[in-house]
Amino acid sequence: MRKGFTTGSCSAAAAKAATYMLLSGQEKLNIEIETPAGIMFKTDIVDVDRNENKVSCAVIKDGGDDPDVTTGCHVTATARVIEPSAESAVNQKLLIQIDGGQGVGRVTLPGLDQPVGNAAINHVPREMIEKEVSEVCSLLDFHGTLSIEISVPEGKELALKTFNPRLGIIDGISILGTTGIVEPMSSKALIDTIKVELTQKKELGFKTAIVTPGNYGLKFMKEAFNYDLDKSVKCSNFIGETVDMCKALGFEGMLITGHIGKLVKVAGGIMNTHSHEADCRMEILSSCAIRAGADTNLALNILDCLNTEEALHLIDDAGLLQSTMDIVLERVLFYLNFRAQGDLKLDCILYSNEFGILGISENVKELLTYIK
Repeated sequence: MRKGFTTGSCSAAAAKAATYMLLSGQEKLNIEIETPAGIMFKTDIVDVDRNENKVSCAVIKDGGDDPDVTTGCHVTATARVIEPSAESAVNQKLLIQIDGGQGVGRVTLPGLDQPVGNAAINHVPREMIEKEVSEVCSLLDFHGTLSIEISVPEGKELALKTFNPRLGIIDGISILGTTGIVEPMSSKALIDTIKVELTQKKELGFKTAIVTPGNYGLKFMKEAFNYDLDKSVKCSNFIGETVDMCKALGFEGMLITGHIGKLVKVAGGIMNTHSHEADCRMEILSSCAIRAGADTNLALNILDCLNTEEALHLIDDAGLLQSTMDIVLERVLFYLNFRAQGDLKLDCILYSNEFGILGISENVKELLTYIK
């Protein structure tokens, strides 16, 4: 299946082209950038609007074979010089200001990638934009202050088809992407890929499958345990199917590492964690907190939270974080073991971006030492 490119990649490409046209005075109708995944993104530039003070241009989002609501939208970048290079620019530092315009959401609640008040342009896309724009500025010997505004004319309407309104991101979509690449989300294709990777690990002699839903889990394993990312398998949202495949392939065990926002669903018996399949994150967290001693007010406040990081702060403030996470971990392991029906040894690591490790089954550290 054909891969696509994220809104982050499109923003970086459009920003690079707009900057080049602004500083060089020459038209640019195609551009190339390198994504964080190391894959080159070559694209046409459309909607060019040039004048002496600013340049705007757009990249049309291509999500590949992924059913992405943003496919076909125009991701526009506008470049402006705020402060020109000084005649003697030896000590002048390049400054790139990045913000969102029409159709790019604005963060109104805490706990997300960007602080309240910022445009919903996540940190990896911001880094991509800064990298590509900086390269152009270096090439054209610009050392002043440059403004880059990202807009998506269709963004406000498209956002109604996403979770942004619920997350407190208003008036537009988010500019996202950790690798710059959109992986096709065909269920069969993804499950087949997971099976191929698990089969390879089994052939290489692994007795325990180390799995994680996505890139953040892989990064956490590397940072927390110095675990080689190449030894892990991404299971996406297909946790139940991955347990089934590990059983069928003859693994002795499976260790899953995941963010609380994903794996808390498993604590409720949800084995496909895609948001289109099920949610109940706050309901499950609330019930586990009640088991840990939470009162009615705390339970109701958890239910009103928009994301798990926000809920964790409430639970922590009540002095119940560890006891609640112990219960969440117990329930995750219960349902994983129920799925495996005793044919697989299951272990789990729960973590959050702000609190780090939240729960870890007793054999994990010994297991990882053995595997490494």
